[in-house]
Amino acid sequence: MGKFVLGAKRPLIIAGPCSAETREQTVETAMQLARSGRVDVIRAGVWKPRTLPGTFEGIGEPGLEWLNEVKAETGLPIAVEVANRAHVECALRHGVDILWIGARTTVSPFAVQEIAESLHGNTDVTVLIKNPMVPDINLWAGAVSRLVKEGVPVENIGLIHRGFSYFGRSKYRNPPMWHMIFEMRSRYPDMMMICDPSHICGCRPLLYGISQQAADLCYDGLIIESHIDPDKAWSDASQQLTPQDCITMIDNVMWRAKTATDPEYTSELNLCRQQIDQIDAELFELLSQRMKTSEKIGRIKKANNVAILQSNRWEDICRRMLSLTRGMGLSEEFVRTVLEAIHIESISRQNEVMNKQK
Repeated sequence: MGKFVLGAKRPLIIAGPCSAETREQTVETAMQLARSGRVDVIRAGVWKPRTLPGTFEGIGEPGLEWLNEVKAETGLPIAVEVANRAHVECALRHGVDILWIGARTTVSPFAVQEIAESLHGNTDVTVLIKNPMVPDINLWAGAVSRLVKEGVPVENIGLIHRGFSYFGRSKYRNPPMWHMIFEMRSRYPDMMMICDPSHICGCRPLLYGISQQAADLCYDGLIIESHIDPDKAWSDASQQLTPQDCITMIDNVMWRAKTATDPEYTSELNLCRQQIDQIDAELFELLSQRMKTSEKIGRIKKANNVAILQSNRWEDICRRMLSLTRGMGLSEEFVRTVLEAIHIESISRQNEVMNKQK
């Protein structure tokens, strides 16, 4: 078995248990996935950084031995999460091919720097970096930079999108916030982007939809959690699939071509893009007018010594716009996101007006 080369296969499918719990559970899950021929890399968590202490935090080094049994039997590369220098050193001793840095680790520059230094000059291992739990692109990009500065080749680094934690309502465990991913991809257009539907969704019924959406958005692969008996899993039971269900889902995801050369396709696409460009120009002209009106409101409030935030007014706007857009084919989540962005900018404009020194 040769060295794993990131980018040699697209889409790249990584699958396996959230946690290596027992030898039987780890090996049997991995073997069922491997025998399908649909999985390229076997994953398992052996160190589990949990939110609350007292929950299962990983089996540790024995899990690496079980993964190596699978690797020896199937020839598939293996992947584990690392959160510090000791994890990295232990994983490399056991011949782990792919290390991933989890969302709870990416959020800490100190932890990422420790991992980067432990990989100083390593040109063999592949490192995948999950987005930080908080929606901060600079933290994610900073993790990439730290690895590159320590000599990890940029072609050995990939990204995992697992959704973001935020205060608000959502049907997802970690809302995807796709716009954040577009920004990250604009910074690293050649870097592999892999979707983690398990952590975005947090539940089985939503997994296929997010996986297909990732494929439609030209992601380079999926990392999926699977368990021979998901309901009895020691961690994240609700988001894991049986190996058979995992394989079925993989088979049902349609990966589309990134480009097409048909002249009719190009003509139709260009026409639609021209329409979008025109609509966008008109949309932002209207937004500009709205902000000028917000500034006028700020001057009126200042003259009458009235506070900027009027919660009743904001609640009325939300109710009215949600009612108005209900038949427009726009999701409530989208409408709320747009309204909140407009509201934040409007408050900022009014604050600037009200605190401007004469």
